[in-house]
Amino acid sequence: MTEADLIMHRCDELGEISSHTDFLERVHLSPEHARVNALVAKWMVEAGLETWQDAAGNQCGRLEGTTPGLPALLLGSHTDTVSDAGRYDGMLGVLLAIAVAARIRASGTRPPFALEVISFSAEEGSRFGMALLGSRALAGSWDDSWWELEDKDGTTLREASIQFGLDPADLLSSSRSPGDYIGYIEAHIEQGPILDDADRRLAVVTSIAGARRFALTMRGHAGHAGGTPYDRRRDALVGASELVIEVERLSKEHEAIGTVGHLEAFPGGINVVPGLVEFTLDLRAEHDDRRDECLRLIFRAAHEIAQRRKLEFAAEEIYRADAVVCDPALQSAIAAGIATTGDKHPLALWSRAGHDGMAVASLTPIAMLFIRCQGGVSHHPDESVGAADVAAALDALETAVLTIATSRVDVSA
Repeated sequence: MTEADLIMHRCDELGEISSHTDFLERVHLSPEHARVNALVAKWMVEAGLETWQDAAGNQCGRLEGTTPGLPALLLGSHTDTVSDAGRYDGMLGVLLAIAVAARIRASGTRPPFALEVISFSAEEGSRFGMALLGSRALAGSWDDSWWELEDKDGTTLREASIQFGLDPADLLSSSRSPGDYIGYIEAHIEQGPILDDADRRLAVVTSIAGARRFALTMRGHAGHAGGTPYDRRRDALVGASELVIEVERLSKEHEAIGTVGHLEAFPGGINVVPGLVEFTLDLRAEHDDRRDECLRLIFRAAHEIAQRRKLEFAAEEIYRADAVVCDPALQSAIAAGIATTGDKHPLALWSRAGHDGMAVASLTPIAMLFIRCQGGVSHHPDESVGAADVAAALDALETAVLTIATSRVDVSA
């Protein structure tokens, strides 16, 4: 079995660890989270790493460099999933990181830094509605108010942590300082169709999109569908629908990506004019100023629609992560790695999706390697990558690490 085949097989093994028999779902601080951490730890040990689970539930491993105690280059991704997930988002990056560490250990050489591998515990935010919990704990940007976040069953994050065997009072022990790392590199499927359309295997990531998310309401007045004339209707659903169209139009116009992912009308009767609509907005762009200008125009349109239709519009921001630019020196190392796979002029793409690097960037320079996924499909059981692309990604990531080791470029400067 080749290394790439082994990684693919391990993706399948992880994909079988799910809270549901019919589809893949694995959330933070669940029994499935514990099972995955144990399996990933086993593979880390086989690769020669010293392992531990930190106080946030992240699974960690370390390979010392030329001397013990050196700052580390951090490699990894996440192993939690969305509901009805695929088998490669996050998991592939963790397994590639372990394989690179195994290669370097087997070579007998040691870089002038340690290698650390991490499987982040809660990138998706599927259980408690807050993304990047594991990486925010590592980066020291934890907010204690998050302990009171609840899942769909009313279990708080604090309660779930205790049930998992963690001590919330010890969370600070999972946070690291800038001197602990020289950088972070994450390999990840693209989650988009650009590489597949271009028939390219790999790409260098230039930046990670900044995202803002809102809970929106459009409030009118419920009324009888037959007895309420159009000129007297205050139909919240028609107003919200008009805004959804504006979100798409303005996002296209301003090179942003706007999505209304949830919309619910109340009271919900087939013969009742909707008096209230609750919906969401996810808005992201390569640059924060572009995103925020688009948001200003969306909200202006919302208020114009509400005024014209005698409705009330309100918005509450529930998540914000500003754009992160990938480190030029680390980008160059990844490009050098891709070049050794035969692609002498690697594509450079910005990530439309968020990643743990957005949190880690406050701690150390970050970069990413994108891997082609068939059709750009992600967050879906149809996620698919090829073994040849995985083999190329493994070679590229290893070369990137060795390039950093031999270049003597201080990426943390």
